[in-house]
Amino acid sequence: MPTGASLPRPRRLAATLLTSSLLVGGLLTTPAAAAVGSGAAATTAVRVNQVGYLPDGPKRATVVTTATQPLTWQLREASGTAVASGATVPRGADTPSGQSVQVADFSSFQGAGSGYVLTVDGSSSVPFDLRANLYDGLRSDAMAFFHHQRSGIPIDASLVGSAHARPAGHLGVAPNKGDTSVPCQAGVCDYTQDVRGGWYDAGDHGKYVVNGGISTWLMVNSFERAKRAGKDAALGDSSLKVPERGNGVPDVLDEARWELDFLMRMQVPEGKPYAGMAFHKIHDAAWTGMPLRPDQDPQPRELHRPSTAATLNLAAAAAQCARVYRAYDPAFADRCLSAARKAWTAARANPALYAPDSDSTGGGAYGDTTVSDEFYWAAAELYATTDESGYRDAATDSSWHTSSTAFSAYGFGWADTAALGRLTLATVPNGLPAADRDRIRTSVTAAADDYLSRMAAQGYAVPVPADGYFWGSNGEVANDAIVLAVAGELTGKERYRTGALETMDYLLGRNALGQSYVSGYGETSSQNQHHRFWAHQLDASWPHPPAGSLAGGPNSGLQDPVAEEKLAGCAPAACYIDDIGSYSTNEVAVNWNAPLAWLAAYAAERTSTSEQPTGACAVTYKTDSEWSTGFTATVTAKNTGKTAVDGWQLGWTYGAGQRVTSAWNATVTQNGTAVVARGTDWNRTIAPGATASFGVQGTAGGTHPAPTAFTLNGKDCT
Repeated sequence: MPTGASLPRPRRLAATLLTSSLLVGGLLTTPAAAAVGSGAAATTAVRVNQVGYLPDGPKRATVVTTATQPLTWQLREASGTAVASGATVPRGADTPSGQSVQVADFSSFQGAGSGYVLTVDGSSSVPFDLRANLYDGLRSDAMAFFHHQRSGIPIDASLVGSAHARPAGHLGVAPNKGDTSVPCQAGVCDYTQDVRGGWYDAGDHGKYVVNGGISTWLMVNSFERAKRAGKDAALGDSSLKVPERGNGVPDVLDEARWELDFLMRMQVPEGKPYAGMAFHKIHDAAWTGMPLRPDQDPQPRELHRPSTAATLNLAAAAAQCARVYRAYDPAFADRCLSAARKAWTAARANPALYAPDSDSTGGGAYGDTTVSDEFYWAAAELYATTDESGYRDAATDSSWHTSSTAFSAYGFGWADTAALGRLTLATVPNGLPAADRDRIRTSVTAAADDYLSRMAAQGYAVPVPADGYFWGSNGEVANDAIVLAVAGELTGKERYRTGALETMDYLLGRNALGQSYVSGYGETSSQNQHHRFWAHQLDASWPHPPAGSLAGGPNSGLQDPVAEEKLAGCAPAACYIDDIGSYSTNEVAVNWNAPLAWLAAYAAERTSTSEQPTGACAVTYKTDSEWSTGFTATVTAKNTGKTAVDGWQLGWTYGAGQRVTSAWNATVTQNGTAVVARGTDWNRTIAPGATASFGVQGTAGGTHPAPTAFTLNGKDCT
């Protein structure tokens, strides 16, 4: 197993437990049940993605059955009318789940609608949808998770709703001791550091550089990949409900910056011992009970000794920042690059400063004594950003540059980061010789092929090995999906997109438990993740987790008291319980939601087969009123194509200095002369032949010529 990949992060719990229904080992149970499964109604035998499927994507279901001969399946509309049928493929015993299964493949049906049900041998699935915009909501919600986890800023009801709103945490307002002037653990340093901001790592109030580094990298990489593919508009400014929306910077980068600022605050100042290194973590001096809002946390806060791993995470994430943010904020990009260079130099001077596994009081240890992979990742990022030979040589001289284990059978993670260096060198333009670049790209596709082979051999199409269900296994699944998606980008081969989408099926219900691990998504979804604020299970006055939060997932190690009691004897893929006390199977964490957000953004992208052709739109721009310093106008876009436009973005250019000051019935942003209008929730879809209208008001310098050219979702309109 990869170094650190299965290391537990022990957590102390409050004694209070839930007294309502739980999902245990694939069965719905109540506290009255004498044992797991006794007196419980089994979940449906037909396991599907409970949210649905893309019309042009794979559509497979797994059926739990002891039958050995093929069974007939029928796909039925909400009305009950059968629209497709076929025969299942027997798979027999599925080792990870401990079940006997068959697979139904209805990919050939490419209709769209809601309320479909798959029926097999007298059992029916939960209802699901078939639609092109299936993942639009999850794209937003999975990324909004990070806003919810922000430290040092109020989480405002206007953005998250009243249930999830809360005051700022850890700014020194009583009873908080605050993160604005945090001392070190005894013997580590003799000064204090301002380390406010950043994301709370998981269900507690700790903040960790090694987990924050990879999570930030994934968020920024999601945008960088989408921009490379010409599909970054959906991650642009005003696409998320964040406080910074409307500032001209893509919202996903605004969110990642909240953590980047924190990571740079964790850097040891000039003139101090270990200058340029990064403190490993900051958290409470002792574990707190539950429930507990961040602003109510009374514990003293402590900085923990700098580590080489943390320093290289800072170097890698900050180097990536310098590359991606330069187009939006050159000064911030310069600051990131300076921090990255300092961190790299400090890590080279202190190559073996390890965080001990024993440092787990009040927060996770995140120990890691193998940091050659972090050196490789940081060197790759610095080289991709600067094109400097020193960083190139550090990357190419690393054993990880040619190692066959950079993409391990268990995927990448916070302690195993060599794959991130490979992904960057494979996708970001750089000066490596063509043969070396091609070899790196081949290593990505070879890893993806291994994952596809493993998926094909299992009844639930999971890319992880049978012994890969450890702490945070759902994050492992999503990370593997990223490798599959990148392989598709490099080769253009559909099988990799198919594999990436099927991992989403697993996370959303096509699994051993018939359980969606993403809160708010699916008929039976996790809702009691381990968290100190989202603690409705402990106290009904506290909220459930917000939609889009990914549970850690099955963990055959059973590393908490609830799992030990409730899941004894579980098959590896069924070692999960939706209980707030099961921190080893049901916690949330930024490094699990980050790949989910990446994957959701990828899955939400429209393929060429579902896009409108050039000229499939017509726009009228009518000036309603005009005065010496301003104007109002109505813009109407008509869909002249044959398919619905779902999620529209209308673009145009103002040529006389006009500036939009407000808008209605659309979200309108302006960057220089370029203007983009996006549909609201209620008018986001334009049916064939239909129109969407909205209004704008702006300033003008005496004249207001109407725009003459428009684009709809990047395509020219007539």
